[in-house]
Amino acid sequence: MGSSSTIAIIQKSKENYQGFTLVEILIALAILGILAAIAVPNFISYRYKAKIAVAITEIKMIEKAIINHEIDEGELPDSLIEINVEQIVDPWGRPYQYLRLDGGKTKGINGKRRRDKNANPVNSDFDLYSMGRDGKTVAQFTAKAARDDIVRALDGAYYGLAQNH
Repeated sequence: MGSSSTIAIIQKSKENYQGFTLVEILIALAILGILAAIAVPNFISYRYKAKIAVAITEIKMIEKAIINHEIDEGELPDSLIEINVEQIVDPWGRPYQYLRLDGGKTKGINGKRRRDKNANPVNSDFDLYSMGRDGKTVAQFTAKAARDDIVRALDGAYYGLAQNH
């Protein structure tokens, strides 16, 4: 067998090569589409849960700064500016909300304090929360605008979504 017969075999194999059919390509695309339909919602859910976890961690950190201020100064700060944490923003890029409940320099706080499903105040010392994904909030946890808020409740015994409190 010489080199001419090897060339003939190579040429024959090139002639028989036809590539992928349209049906094979469509099946491959359908499989990719199904995998994407499963993966994308899971990824979005994972990212949202991760943002909630970050917000809870930051709320706990700010809470510690507030309590340290209370120990050092004998009273709660009037604002987050007073304890130099006002620059910390939640995972959605908005500042955390703080309300000193014993009044301090702030008057008329009763209508602003956070409340549970029975309209009872959720904290006795201070409210600290993120307005969540939608950036909207109201005092009542059961209201639509407040359900996605990440809150500190029960004077620090609960941290999480307002809708789960």
